[in-house]
Amino acid sequence: MSSLDLRRLRQNEHVRALTREVHVQLDQLIQPLFVAEGLTRPQAVPGLTGVHQESTDSLLRQVEADLAAGVTKFLLFGVARARAERQIDWSFTAGQVRALKARFGHDIWLATDVCLCSSTPHGHCGVLNAEGDHLDNDASVAELVQAALAYAQAGADCVAPSDMMDGRIRAIRTALDDAGLERTILMSYAVKFHSTLYGPFRVAAGSAPKSGASLKDRASYQLDPARPGDAWLCAERDANEGADILMVKPGLPYLDLLRELSRAIRKPWAVYHVSGEFAALEALVAQGLANRAPLHREILIAFRRAGASMIITYGARYARDWLAA
Repeated sequence: MSSLDLRRLRQNEHVRALTREVHVQLDQLIQPLFVAEGLTRPQAVPGLTGVHQESTDSLLRQVEADLAAGVTKFLLFGVARARAERQIDWSFTAGQVRALKARFGHDIWLATDVCLCSSTPHGHCGVLNAEGDHLDNDASVAELVQAALAYAQAGADCVAPSDMMDGRIRAIRTALDDAGLERTILMSYAVKFHSTLYGPFRVAAGSAPKSGASLKDRASYQLDPARPGDAWLCAERDANEGADILMVKPGLPYLDLLRELSRAIRKPWAVYHVSGEFAALEALVAQGLANRAPLHREILIAFRRAGASMIITYGARYARDWLAA
């Protein structure tokens, strides 16, 4: 082997492009959207460049702009003004789904997050028990089923439970099928870790656990970063219960699990490039320590290389330029 045998295929952009094994395409990216009841104008989300809590009017304008930027796939988070412990009213977010599909129809693919954290007074992802120190799994699943049904009936192409309750995938799939909504896709946050990287998102979704509650954090229902075996059990369970798409969240600290799981469980895999990860990259750019397009492109390639079929990223609306740079 000569000294140039390996470098020969790296010598110019043409041959590098011809020999790449991993590609990121714009149609593999999903843009999160936040809409809050009662807003009269968009509110910027700290750390997330170009991401806002939208008003009901600005939401439609933002999606129109995203379509012009080549983005056609979205994950919607609704933040209703009223909050309740049980029998939650899902009509605000369902109404936004209905408005988006009425305006854009089949031009967009719309997934809707299914969780209780933005709708409960305590900010947790389920219904608290009487003592307030634990989540009532069955009561939480019952609420999640109603949310998923409301969004699917409003026209969501996909419902995406992010709560990490046991058994919610089977319950939602059964309810959808019984309601004649068997074509609705079910994307499970199957492997969602108790992470410190969700800060900007919790501002955008109004979903941080409230101070003073007996249950201080989400460690009792989200996965422990030091228990990869739990990730396997959750992924296998959700696949068996009827999830069409499985997800790893966050992305960068868990590329090892994404790689292993996507090879073992032959379902489409999503990865959520979460708010803290995205904000950290943007902070590097803001400090002049990295070039924006190649930095984000490198991370997107890493997700694809690890086995993601699709990537949820706050930068989808900028990705056409990043990928072409």
